[in-house]
Amino acid sequence: MPAITLKPGREKSLLRRHPWIFSGALQHVDDEPASGQTLDLLSSKEQFLARGSYSPRSQIRARVWTFEDEPVNADFFRKRIRMALAARRIAHIADHTDAIRLVYAESDGLPGLIVDRYADTLVMQCLTAGAEFWRETFADLLLEETGLKNIYERSDADVRELEGLPLRAGAVHGTPAAVLRITEHGLQFDVNLENGHKTGFYLDQRANRRRVRELAQGREVLDCFCYSGGFTVNALAGGAKSVVSVDASPAALALCCENVALNAPADNRHTPLAGDVFQVLRKFRDEGRAFDLIILDPPKFAPTSAQLERAARGYKDINLLAFKLLRPGGILVTCSCSGGVDAALFQKIVASAALDAGVQAQIVEHLSQDADHPVALNFPEGAYLKGLVCAKMQT
Repeated sequence: MPAITLKPGREKSLLRRHPWIFSGALQHVDDEPASGQTLDLLSSKEQFLARGSYSPRSQIRARVWTFEDEPVNADFFRKRIRMALAARRIAHIADHTDAIRLVYAESDGLPGLIVDRYADTLVMQCLTAGAEFWRETFADLLLEETGLKNIYERSDADVRELEGLPLRAGAVHGTPAAVLRITEHGLQFDVNLENGHKTGFYLDQRANRRRVRELAQGREVLDCFCYSGGFTVNALAGGAKSVVSVDASPAALALCCENVALNAPADNRHTPLAGDVFQVLRKFRDEGRAFDLIILDPPKFAPTSAQLERAARGYKDINLLAFKLLRPGGILVTCSCSGGVDAALFQKIVASAALDAGVQAQIVEHLSQDADHPVALNFPEGAYLKGLVCAKMQT
């Protein structure tokens, strides 16, 4: 088997069982491995450290499949998929929904592979060279292990370009519908597999949507970056006095309205508003508008640390404006899914926003991704979603 030999002292991350090897750690690569090919990772003294996939175009030159000297083949991947499925059963997520993340990449020991289940359909993402190499094997194993017949692929994320891979989306097996209906905590949502964000729905926010439902009773709510209405529908179900939903995408806003109607036909408490959230918040501030509950769930402002400074300004701006629009005693639910912004930095940004807004606020809850997005202890990067529930103090 071909091998990568690391420079002296660069094996420390592998000894801590972190699954990434960056290009700068490489001393020698045997032959010319194919993109995604499995090879051994050796120390500078040629001691076996791990076995992983090779990605010649990425700065992350290798991703570990296993730290044991064992074959990497279909049986190996079957065991990993079974372990991932078993972990979701232990968490009892299916008691509340038929939309679940079944495989979460590195956190399930399968770097680059994302698998979400929406009702009777699996949505698969192969985001790295290694996942692409084993794509057909993954599809076959997923069908066998879940007993489902439909797979739709959404390997169209920008990260594939960093791997030198083309973007790809479409049916892989069976006849998956373009739009599926799912149930979550007793509410229904239509999910657009073809054009929706990520794999179609933000499964990671499931528990946080439920929390918003509990907080919404009798409140005037502003849902920013509403997408398909997950928070909006839950706020209405929780007895909100009114909900204004804002998104820059007319298609997303239309899906939001469809999901509102699906759960609360002819509900006049809902007002959709198409527009840039930054501009809408400034307009509301200038008009003297006020709300009792504001939700900020923006897209990634900082996919990597390189965009950190710009992202920090964006997060501070929207949170500052939200604090100004909150009534005393109001609640701000604010989130960041940017991997380049950790929880400590995000809290500092929100605190700075409150200070500049001239308000006093308390953190009453910390939010994170739901249990079907576990975080492996050797891969803290898996903890990307962070959120705060802040109460504006009455002065």
